[in-house]
Amino acid sequence: MLSVTPIPALSDNYIWLLRQDTSPEVCVVDPGDAEPVIKTLEEEGLTLDSILVTHHHHDHTGGLPELVERFSPRVIGPHNPNIDALTERVANGDTCRVMGRRFDVFEVPGHTLDHIAFFTAGIPPLLFCGDTLFSGGCGRLFEGSPEQMHRSLQTLAGLPDDTLIFAAHEYTLANLRFAQAADPNNRDVADALAQAQHARGHDRPTLPSHLAREKRINPFLRCADRDVRATAAQHGKTDTDQATFATLRAWKDSF
Repeated sequence: MLSVTPIPALSDNYIWLLRQDTSPEVCVVDPGDAEPVIKTLEEEGLTLDSILVTHHHHDHTGGLPELVERFSPRVIGPHNPNIDALTERVANGDTCRVMGRRFDVFEVPGHTLDHIAFFTAGIPPLLFCGDTLFSGGCGRLFEGSPEQMHRSLQTLAGLPDDTLIFAAHEYTLANLRFAQAADPNNRDVADALAQAQHARGHDRPTLPSHLAREKRINPFLRCADRDVRATAAQHGKTDTDQATFATLRAWKDSF
C-alpha cells in the first residue's frame, strides 16, 4: 500500500514523502530544501529511491543537488534544461513507475510553462500537482496565460472525484478567505474555512484535499457557477468561463 506524508519545508512548502508498504525505499516530490528530507530519512532509516519534480521554481528544486549527490536517486521531471539534476524527462501522456505504482503525466502550464502533474490511479487515486491546483485556489500566473491555466485546471477537474490532491503549499486559509469573497453564499466554503482554521490552530496540515470537495469550494473550478460569475462581474469580464477565470485570478492577485 502506498502511503504519503508531508515534510514541511521553507516557509509554507510541503515535500511529499511516498513509501510502499514496509520498504525502506521512498520517493519525495518537489524537494525545495534537502535538509528536512535528509533529517526524515535518517530518523526513519529510509533510502531515497526517486524524486518527482513538477516545475523549475527553486522552492521545488533547491534540494536536488545535495540529494542527488548523497543518494543518486532517479529524478523525474519536465522537459526543462534548466533543471540540471533530472535523470528522466517526461511530457504529457508519458507514464513512469515509482514505488511500484504507475504514474501518468499531465502537462499543466499556467503557473510556469514547464509545469507537469503526476497522477496515479488506485484506491484512492493520488494527484501531485505542485503549484497548479491548491485547496481553495490555484497558482499565480508567472509564465503562462489565464487561458492555459484554465485549461490545465479543467484537465485536473476531469480526474475521478475521489482523487486526493497533494498540493505543494499550505495556502488553504488565504485561498478560502478569497473563496468566501468570490462565492459568499456558498456554505461549503464557510465550513471548509472553519475546518482549515481548526487544523492550522492545532498545527496540522489542511492537505490533502479531495477533488469532489474542491469542485464545491474552489472558485477557480467554479467559473461556470452563476453566483461566482455574478460576484466576479464586479471586477471584470465574465462572458465566458475563461474570462471569469482571468477576472478571478487578477482579483486574487491583489486581494
